[in-house]
Amino acid sequence: MSQAIHRLVQQACRITLFTRPNCGLCTQAKSVLSEVWDRRPFVFHEVDIVKPENKSWRDLYDFDVPVIHVSKTTSPAEDPKLSSKAAKLMHRFTVDEVLAKMDDAAE
Repeated sequence: MSQAIHRLVQQACRITLFTRPNCGLCTQAKSVLSEVWDRRPFVFHEVDIVKPENKSWRDLYDFDVPVIHVSKTTSPAEDPKLSSKAAKLMHRFTVDEVLAKMDDAAE
């Protein structure tokens, strides 16, 4: 692996999108994240809070989707109990706001 690619992998961010079906704001959020991806790739995970296995996330974000958590890929998996510490954006956000959160997570 080249040094530049290795450095990119080390600094890669993970973005977790908390969403629900038929959500217009969630569709907009995915579009913003697509634009971010074009400028700075990241590891992506989507959580449909309506699914029964995601009840703890639904309890937390039922009226707030879309929500994104931004973290280093080396950070532990998402945990609803630790969500207050997550670097997050809610509802409407811009490409620049997501990139700023990615910069913060990389530090």
